[in-house]
Amino acid sequence: MTKKLIIFRYRELFNILEEIKENFEFKLEFYENERELENLENDNLSDYLVITKKKLSNLKKQIIIDKSPININDLIQILNINFLKSKFIEQSKIDLGRYNLDLNSRILNQNEKELELTEKESSILIFLKQSEDPVKIDQLQEKVWGYNSELETHTVETHVYRLRKKINDKFYDNEFIISDKKGYFLNEKKK
Repeated sequence: MTKKLIIFRYRELFNILEEIKENFEFKLEFYENERELENLENDNLSDYLVITKKKLSNLKKQIIIDKSPININDLIQILNINFLKSKFIEQSKIDLGRYNLDLNSRILNQNEKELELTEKESSILIFLKQSEDPVKIDQLQEKVWGYNSELETHTVETHVYRLRKKINDKFYDNEFIISDKKGYFLNEKKK
């Protein structure tokens, strides 16, 4: 995905950056109209930043530069840091269909409800999400715990049981982690 830097109503800065844009790893655009900004949040364009002179409401990824002159090297450093932060935040969110998992905080959420998970619980959900086929207990033991399959399997079963119970207690959903004779899998269909 291409990074996009949008300069909003700051023509002088846009003109300066336009002259040196071949040195950037992002696309440079100038917006004059607030309506153009409304589409940013709706288009799922995750890698963008907006530079403005004053704070705009309802816009998450903005950098306010209200003092000039600004050192161009300082500006480029600010942009790089903000693009990296944006990428880190986007990569930490995992879509599990019914829920979203934030890897940084280990919080499973649905709408306004949040459930704090342990590191193992998060790892179980991620492994189940990444698996195309149902996952057997010994696979979870090996991949999530790093155990040899000859060890007792009750650890995995107990963790999955507790995770299911936590999800059911918080979200009233006992159909998210499914088990059958083939193994465990996630039911990612929206409720």
